[in-house]
Amino acid sequence: MLDASHAPDSSPLVREADATLTEQLAGRFRDRIRQRAIAPGARLPSVRECARRHGVSPHTVVAAYDQLLALGLVEARKQRGFYVRESTAMRASTGLDADRVPVHPLPVSATSLIRGMFQPPGARPMPGLGTLPADWLDLPLLAGALRKVSSGQQLAASLRYGEPAGEGRLRQALAAKLADFGVSASAHQIITTVGATNALDVVTRTLLRAGDSVLVDEPGWSVEYARLTALGLRVLPVPRGEDGPDLAVMQTLIESQKPSQRPRLYVTVSVLNNPTGASLSLQSAHRVLQLAQTHGLHIVEDDTYAHLAPAHLPRMASLDALERTIYISGFSKILVPNWRVGFIAAPQALVDRFVDTKLLTTLTTPGITEQALAHCLEQGLLRRHTERVMDKLGVARSRTVKLAEAHGCRFAAPPRGLFGWVDVGMDTERLAQVLLDEWLIAPGALFHATHRPTTLMRINFCTSQDQRFWRVLDRARAEL
Repeated sequence: MLDASHAPDSSPLVREADATLTEQLAGRFRDRIRQRAIAPGARLPSVRECARRHGVSPHTVVAAYDQLLALGLVEARKQRGFYVRESTAMRASTGLDADRVPVHPLPVSATSLIRGMFQPPGARPMPGLGTLPADWLDLPLLAGALRKVSSGQQLAASLRYGEPAGEGRLRQALAAKLADFGVSASAHQIITTVGATNALDVVTRTLLRAGDSVLVDEPGWSVEYARLTALGLRVLPVPRGEDGPDLAVMQTLIESQKPSQRPRLYVTVSVLNNPTGASLSLQSAHRVLQLAQTHGLHIVEDDTYAHLAPAHLPRMASLDALERTIYISGFSKILVPNWRVGFIAAPQALVDRFVDTKLLTTLTTPGITEQALAHCLEQGLLRRHTERVMDKLGVARSRTVKLAEAHGCRFAAPPRGLFGWVDVGMDTERLAQVLLDEWLIAPGALFHATHRPTTLMRINFCTSQDQRFWRVLDRARAEL
């Protein structure tokens, strides 16, 4: 009996076949598992290795493995990969026919999209990605900053656990940077984290417990919906418009709950909402703060896209001087995704509680990268890099808008920032399944707290400039 890592390769997958490459690959593994040619408990090849072996993209492998998960044939083990289930009882309980892959496309999940975003070096840029292309990042800047802080006493200091709240030099630099956005915070009010997502996690774990309610923007980022749900929280979506949240709906959601069950947190991307690119107006910001004050609500202002937006746009943390607002940001969208440096600027009364949660979840944060980032901020290197990126992004956005409109798509929101919210005229989840063999897209269903079909998708302006993508999109729409 063979395990998955030594299973023989069959004939090549056929691109012109009636079944997609995803369906062919899932079917091939399905048959081997049912024939016990792959032993129960065996590990499937890694996504990258399977893609290399079968001559397909990693996105195709991710989709195939997701179909095997849905059939109950495999299980995903955290940070270990996919394994053949020891028992097939799960298949019977699901009522799925194991003889065939489902005809209807499976929903694309937040984690499926994230796994697809972990591309090998040199991979083709994909419209569904959430970061800048690697060749837009300034490697000499990063290398120089790391060299600067990787010698003498600074390197020796990195051998020890750092300060509980984070590298003091970075927190000082961040306090100065926040002043550019009108946010007044001392270094003592700042806690560094392992990226902005970790910052969000620290805040919610500190202030909420399983069963509590939390207000979120809709449309918004699916990773945040999934993260909050995994913590056992009740997600209450508030429609997000051009100027901000629908305040009437927000007030109704708050007041319709029993006093003990009313939401205590509102999580929002106030500037350059993902996926629409909309930013909060000054009037809406004031009204949200009034609601928060009236109902004892804390606002988590996720400013992840701060570096890609004009500094003058209103921030609630600036308007209320970090009284009810907790400000969060990071540097993965502008500097380098893998450094994972984020931070929280918080009311002084909450700082020690957030530090305690940070210590219990990540213990510490990486001192070397925090020192390197501090160097980039202090010397103005990040500011100059940001200016260059903004120039490139403006050109990319203009080109992508022309391509999208030339291929019969329209923008559901004015094109701004990194992302475009595009209407393609048909269910984008179905489209995503067809395109997975060649292109990774982010269907609009991902950006709703409750799954629903939609003709919208989010594109990254930087990675959607390839004419080939729009031609393939045209062909797929015609076929469907």
